[in-house]
Amino acid sequence: MTRMLKGILSQTLAAEEAACLCSSFDIIGNAVIIKIPETLTPKRGLIGKIILDEIKHVKSVFVQVSSVNGDYRLRGLELIAGENTTLVEYKEHGCKFKVDLNNTYFSPRLSTERLRIANLVSNCEVVTNMFAGVGTYSIIIAKKHRNCKVFNIDINPVAIDLSNFNSRLNGVESRVISMLGDARDLIPTEILSQADRVLMPLPEKAYEFVDCAVQALKDDGGIIHYFAHIKASGKKNALEQSLIDIKSAFTNYDIEIQFGRIVREVGPRLYQVVTDIYVNK
Repeated sequence: MTRMLKGILSQTLAAEEAACLCSSFDIIGNAVIIKIPETLTPKRGLIGKIILDEIKHVKSVFVQVSSVNGDYRLRGLELIAGENTTLVEYKEHGCKFKVDLNNTYFSPRLSTERLRIANLVSNCEVVTNMFAGVGTYSIIIAKKHRNCKVFNIDINPVAIDLSNFNSRLNGVESRVISMLGDARDLIPTEILSQADRVLMPLPEKAYEFVDCAVQALKDDGGIIHYFAHIKASGKKNALEQSLIDIKSAFTNYDIEIQFGRIVREVGPRLYQVVTDIYVNK
């Protein structure tokens, strides 16, 4: 898709202009979200029209005007072409999802990671997803493993409403239990010592929730998928730095690091890293 977009835009833009756009866009359902540098602001409308004309299933083109921020992890969007709707349908790994691009956090760039974790889950596991969004991780796991139960937590009411809708849409509503609130409040009272596996896909703040994640694990321990943003000079250094971060975050616990990888580069010298950690309780 990157090559296609570059080809489309290079017919109108200078080569260096097209190149700077092609690593900064997402196609989610029938919407495109693109980052446009200030130097190309006068051409935003033209860029949007070209994308709309050339990628036939796309109905809306938005420019991202702010980074992900706030408790709900939202990004500012402005329409530059097409229909002004941010509610889209997205398909991934045999599942369908309704996503509100304006009022919930969602990234198609985590598709590989969602499948990787789903493939690690064993049948009959209890999984806690501490930062569930619209339910993508949870529903893919439940769809793939029909005897699993997933506690699906998020603080954003719009995300939880969509999680419930998406669970019904994919026929897993009896096994994905969506819960509105802060995981630090819900786990001690509702999910204490029940999980075989805990997902922490909140790299900006996962460090603050480690104690809560361990509380969710069964008394004999279990797996935590810990996501973090790591500043580093390169990928190799990012993995080394992540081990230092984990040692600090899990200093009170007996852990075994099973696997780690860089999920993606999220900014200049800033990497999203996931580590699979076994916690002995």
